[in-house]
Amino acid sequence: MQELKNAGHQFMMEETLETAVSMSKITKRFPGVVALESVTLHVRRGHVHAICGENGAGKSTLMKILSGVYQPDAGELHINAKKVIFQGTRDAEVAGVAIIHQELELVEELSVAANIFLGREPRGMFGLLNDNIAKDKAQSLLTLLEASISPDEKTGALRVGDQQLVEIAKALSLNASILVMDEPTSALTDKETERLEQTIGALRQQGCTILYISHKMDEVFRLADQITVLRDGQLVRTVDKSETSPSEVANWMVGRDIINHNFRSQPTIGKCLLEVKKLSSSLDYSSQSDQLHDVSFRVHAGEVLGIAGLMGAGRTEVLEAIFGVTHGHWQGEVFLSGKRVRFKHPSEACKAGLVMVPEDRKRLGIFENFQVNENISLCSLFRIMRNGFLSRRAEEDLVAEAISQIGIKTPAQTTKITQLSGGNQQKCIISRWLLTKPKVLLLDDPTRGIDVGAKAELYTLVNSLCQAGMAVVLTSSELPELLTLSDRLIVMNQGKVTGEFSHHEATEQKIMNAATLA
Repeated sequence: MQELKNAGHQFMMEETLETAVSMSKITKRFPGVVALESVTLHVRRGHVHAICGENGAGKSTLMKILSGVYQPDAGELHINAKKVIFQGTRDAEVAGVAIIHQELELVEELSVAANIFLGREPRGMFGLLNDNIAKDKAQSLLTLLEASISPDEKTGALRVGDQQLVEIAKALSLNASILVMDEPTSALTDKETERLEQTIGALRQQGCTILYISHKMDEVFRLADQITVLRDGQLVRTVDKSETSPSEVANWMVGRDIINHNFRSQPTIGKCLLEVKKLSSSLDYSSQSDQLHDVSFRVHAGEVLGIAGLMGAGRTEVLEAIFGVTHGHWQGEVFLSGKRVRFKHPSEACKAGLVMVPEDRKRLGIFENFQVNENISLCSLFRIMRNGFLSRRAEEDLVAEAISQIGIKTPAQTTKITQLSGGNQQKCIISRWLLTKPKVLLLDDPTRGIDVGAKAELYTLVNSLCQAGMAVVLTSSELPELLTLSDRLIVMNQGKVTGEFSHHEATEQKIMNAATLA
């Protein structure tokens, strides 16, 4: 009997030693919502453990507790079999835990090197700051990621994908034994994603434990050893990757079968609502990637026009030029409902019936200090004015209708928008523009960082808008998404249109061939 007890004790010790992270019965509440309810998670040392779930399922909250951003209301956290209580991110870093946030945590006015080592600046003789050491170390990390970014470059001047790489380099600089990656590839190109996956493989070989949040099932099944699914703040299950499939995980996430759903009805194409002729620009004369060359296309009422292309192909630049973001620094012609237009500011475009949902939700989409109702009603104040004053009752009714139409999950209209999940923040931005009753909707990579359930809802919304006669221009970094939604596709490469396909002609191979055309 004593031998059995000793053997059991030895097994428990070995099992404990193999566990890098143990989170037991973690509960976290925010005003009006239970974000996590008694969630238990065990992660083996040296493994890649995927955390899956819809936006608002509690994934990011759980990882923020692990990395010291939040403190749990109940439950225990053990790192390498030792109980820990993190009062902040610095405590977590000391324990070897680092996090790459989905919403970028960078200071835009500082250089890339300064952001990577912010608060941990390298020092030379006599304890003085040494910028050269910081630049050299930053360059080594960027080289590891094969990122063509200068350590001296101002972070705010970078595109979202490059900022994501800086965030990753910042986390790698901590030499953490436990690394949390929250949607790290949401703004990366296929090539950048491939390089990151190689880095993850190398870190895993070195014994680093990685917790990986992603909505992309192909990534999860390439990288993960185990998969944990959360739904509505509760644990659904944890399984080995070999024991399940992408469709089964997606069903666990949303509680219903969405894989084989047809999101696009047979379109009824109407008159041309937007026509672009020979659009050319050079927004940054030192950068070839920011130039557009004779871009032309048409989009009709009831039609979804997809714009495909690799990062830097010019997709975003086209939409920004049309929307008035680039302050008119372009040549060519734009016609809206047959009328020639040249918007100098997005407000002019909005009044004319053309709106845009930007790819960078945090920096360009939401107003962080505003509530949900204020974010939604901001562009429709004229609809809720009564005798020259803003009517809170009218605003409440208007916002309630918008929340119901798109299915925004929020505890209250007065909840601060930053307390919502990324997917629900995106829905707020879309509903803001839909309240202006636009003719043309520009969607720039609208599902970046959004789960499969929220994507399905967005796809259904796009279909219903087109059925009502709206024209939609859609860019996406995910080819299956473009193939699912688009009635017609144009492909861009280095600022030029290099291909055009109907829905029936388009294939991933044809699009990639056109996107990489020399």
